[in-house]
Amino acid sequence: MATTLLSVHRFLPSQRREKIGCLSGLRTSLCGQVLFNPNFSERQIARSHGNRFVVNSLFGIGKKVKKNIVRETVIPEPDYRIPIVLLGIAGGLAYTENLVPAVPAGLLGLLLLVQATRVRFVFDDETLEVRIGDQLDESGENAFVGGKNRWKYSTFVNWEFWWPNFPILVYFKETQTKPEGQIHFFPIIFNGKQLYDVMVERAGPSKTSGPKES
Repeated sequence: MATTLLSVHRFLPSQRREKIGCLSGLRTSLCGQVLFNPNFSERQIARSHGNRFVVNSLFGIGKKVKKNIVRETVIPEPDYRIPIVLLGIAGGLAYTENLVPAVPAGLLGLLLLVQATRVRFVFDDETLEVRIGDQLDESGENAFVGGKNRWKYSTFVNWEFWWPNFPILVYFKETQTKPEGQIHFFPIIFNGKQLYDVMVERAGPSKTSGPKES
């Protein structure tokens, strides 16, 4: 039987013998690497002797590597329109000798003017935080509800702008401070468009930011 096989192999055409030899070499190399090489991977299957055959991938499927994309920190610029408007109203009331409403309007305008120069909203990848000054110092505990002035976007229940065209107040409710939800109001003493855009991006759309009903 063995003699017969050898005789047949001897009389095969040379090109056919070469192809059979190449396939045998590939099969031997492939099996050898799979069985004995601990560093075997699907993208480096076999390299035959003499570099005649290079198999780069067995299945043609590339592995996807997930990349964690960290969003840049956004700090809206200060805006002095509301304090200036309040001071203008107070001046007008004082000019017409309406001192009773002029005093609170003027005091509120001065307070917001000072706050606009020092308070910063810092939107990092995961949280909104209130910071103080150009050095972004910590603002400490919240004087009204306690806890840090730092809230994760994932705890936001909803938020609104009053009013988007001329923003005066921003409102949001979060469950980080209290499980049942804590409401916050802030006068918009920042660039309204920057604040609006970053709130939509990080906290999701709201009633005032969603598509208008026709």
